[in-house]
Amino acid sequence: MSTSLNLLDNQRFALMKFRRLVNDVTQPHHDDRFLLRWLRARNWNPEAAEKMLRSSLEWRKQWDADKIEKWNQPQVLHDYLPHGLSGFDKDGAPVVIIPFAGFDVYGILHAVSRRDVIMSLIKNLENYLNLCNEQAKKHGPLAGQVTVIFDMEGFNLKQYMWRPAGEVIINMLQMYEANYPEILKMCYIINAPKMFAFAFAIAKKFMDAYTLSKIQIFKADPPKWKSAILELIPRDQLPAHFGGTLTDTDGNPKLASKICQGGKVPKEFYTAEMDKDNPTEYTAVTVRKGDKLELNVTTSEEGSLLSWDFRTDGYDIKFGILKNDTSGTKTEIVPIKKVTAHQLNEIGIVTCDMPATYSVVFDNSYSLVRNKKIHYSIRVIPPSEEVKDLTP
Repeated sequence: MSTSLNLLDNQRFALMKFRRLVNDVTQPHHDDRFLLRWLRARNWNPEAAEKMLRSSLEWRKQWDADKIEKWNQPQVLHDYLPHGLSGFDKDGAPVVIIPFAGFDVYGILHAVSRRDVIMSLIKNLENYLNLCNEQAKKHGPLAGQVTVIFDMEGFNLKQYMWRPAGEVIINMLQMYEANYPEILKMCYIINAPKMFAFAFAIAKKFMDAYTLSKIQIFKADPPKWKSAILELIPRDQLPAHFGGTLTDTDGNPKLASKICQGGKVPKEFYTAEMDKDNPTEYTAVTVRKGDKLELNVTTSEEGSLLSWDFRTDGYDIKFGILKNDTSGTKTEIVPIKKVTAHQLNEIGIVTCDMPATYSVVFDNSYSLVRNKKIHYSIRVIPPSEEVKDLTP
């Protein structure tokens, strides 16, 4: 099946060759527009595009992606996975809004398996892709891709310092890049805090050049990002919170009736199977009763990040971080206090304002009868550049 396309001669020849190479696996609905997604993703190299498409078709079989609509999404993902369709841009392309700060990945991974999270992403992507195809038939090829707004207002890097959370985000990026090429029309990342630069520096390693070229990042500067968004999206297709006119019947400017805002997953959803599904390597140590453990960590660059993730077996413990200056004076950066790390992992991050030695303290001196076993991961992460707008 062919569609009306404006292609250069070499691109048309590449398309013809690609179609011959994959003729044994394509379906009637795999038209030229579908095949071009894979060709563009591999810089018009038919052989590379063939390899990519065949791998993706195998992946679809493994995940049963063609029957994903029959998969019953866990209720916690339906209620707490932030995303939703706002409307359509000026070309008719779907506009998806993701209030990313509402993604409680820590809570979700304590409530469902990593596979459930990936399955949910597949289901959402398939639904949006089907909508894109419908819109493209009605309005032309410019309506066949998704316009996305990632709202980072309130974003906290803390939970992504927990290794399973970071890993699942990377898994999602890798899955998207390998199996949904060329479906992004434009992505606005707005209200990006300074700390977001570190997260994005890692994430972009798993994105191809095409995806990155479609991303515009804005700090918390509403006049600037609203102006950019409204160039592509009509006001009547956008929640009032983002410069549009849409609100809920109760006046909510975020249009929460259509855009799931996510939020903190209640602990009653948590299951005991989480650690089996998301194994993490920790260093184990026992702090004896009446004693304390100090781990000295040296940072050599201003702006480095010091992160921690630990749990205890059965009992609480006091925890804090001290900064040691050149004179030997110690200053509390994270106040030493009792934490219930036997109930939930204690996770956190601080920015180191200057090169120094920091003492990570596990204090069991208040306990005269119990030793405390700790499983910890302490990391120093080099600084990254501040977020800069990627718009001209």
